Amino acid sequence: MNSVLASEPLVFVDLETSGANFANDRIIEIGLVEVDASGATEWSVLVNPESHVSSFITDLTGIDDAMLHGAPTFRQLAPTVLERLRGRLLIAHNARFDYGFLRCEFKRLGVDFRAPTLCTVKLSRKLFPQYHRHNLDSLVTRHGLSVAGRRHRALADARLLWELWQHWHAQLTPDTIRRAVTTIVGRPDLPPQIDPAVIDDLPEAAGAYAFYGETGGLLLLRRAANLRHQILAHFAASKRETPLVLAIRRIEWREAAGDLGARLHEVELARLSFAAGSRLPAVRHPGRSAAAAAELCSWQLQAHREAGLRPAIVFADDLDFAVADDLFGLYPSRREALRSLRKLADTHRLCYKQLGLDDTAGGEACAAYRQKSCRGVCIGKEALALHDARLMTALAKFKVKPWPYRGPLALVERDDFGMHEDIHLIDRWRLVGTVNNEDALHARLADGPTNRPYDPEAYRIISRVLQAGKVGIRPLPAYSS
Repeated sequence: MNSVLASEPLVFVDLETSGANFANDRIIEIGLVEVDASGATEWSVLVNPESHVSSFITDLTGIDDAMLHGAPTFRQLAPTVLERLRGRLLIAHNARFDYGFLRCEFKRLGVDFRAPTLCTVKLSRKLFPQYHRHNLDSLVTRHGLSVAGRRHRALADARLLWELWQHWHAQLTPDTIRRAVTTIVGRPDLPPQIDPAVIDDLPEAAGAYAFYGETGGLLLLRRAANLRHQILAHFAASKRETPLVLAIRRIEWREAAGDLGARLHEVELARLSFAAGSRLPAVRHPGRSAAAAAELCSWQLQAHREAGLRPAIVFADDLDFAVADDLFGLYPSRREALRSLRKLADTHRLCYKQLGLDDTAGGEACAAYRQKSCRGVCIGKEALALHDARLMTALAKFKVKPWPYRGPLALVERDDFGMHEDIHLIDRWRLVGTVNNEDALHARLADGPTNRPYDPEAYRIISRVLQAGKVGIRPLPAYSS
């Protein structure tokens, strides 16, 4: 056997599943081709998912409920599967799918399964960038592979991957393939203080991540479209000796189905870090607003019978901003709120005295009028009603929306491949939590309303999502009193 083929133990894996969602669907068939210096060994088994298989899956795979009824469950098969996979490079077509399902099945049993993986889709793109299609059917046609058995059966597809692997090694030089594989699978040299096993766990999915230092302080907090790629980029050879990398002691991340989840996870990691006493790093990012919530305030427009409309500063500690009316702007401090109101007055030629920014005695012109930036409502040169109207116009774009639903809300987000679904439970602009199935959602609802503080960044993220309508929006019944 070619030494390149057997340079390390390999296992070509294909799974058939009851659907594409890691959280809700289950494995129904496993096909393996194990390759090492002694040769290639095949193994396949049907797996009882302990649930109904849809007609779509039956039409695709030929596997129906009757075939699975007497099959062993994954729990029964787990020791055998683990033994066959242990110590081998796991090779699969769209490896994220197969590895993700195996991880979830083992996780349900309390087993922390990890394995180095190689995706043949990525390897094909790396080896043959001139082609646009790299799905398995396209590769079968392009390379003239023979299909032994029905497509979309686990062992037949695992055999195809093994045949493809051999074909590539006959067609290309060993160094060409080795370099491509190393690029995809290769691990960067991590600082000695970081557990190298963390690399195997990093998902190729959206999410948020945080780096922590020796005393637990937060060093960096960001979101990513691909957690694995972005986190590993910090440890590239050119960055290995930077102060940030040398200071990292722990890496934490939260996987998400898409950008909404990544943004919400970033805010949540910031909230937890701040609650634990960690100062957020100086690098600006959306999650920093969690640290500024201690003095969170807004302007509330109040009507006075003879004095017209006047903004009064109100604080989130005293008023639930999610349900309050006539709030304008969200500010981390009283000082910032005053600075912003003064800037608004100057831009729209509003009266300092009418806005409470000037304590000049009654009947006297305010400082803004003396600077020719007030139209004179303070001395009767502008009608109070007109000033009120101009004030409302100036404030309009800063209006804080009250929560528009009677109860909480579920925002349903799916990834581009339909394999990961997040259900974000939102209550009065607050993220209660993110779950992956209906049972977990109802369990969270049973806990009742959240007592989390109002977070301005969560409000901004969620309100934009509701306006864009790009995720599933499902109003839920109001909490019972």
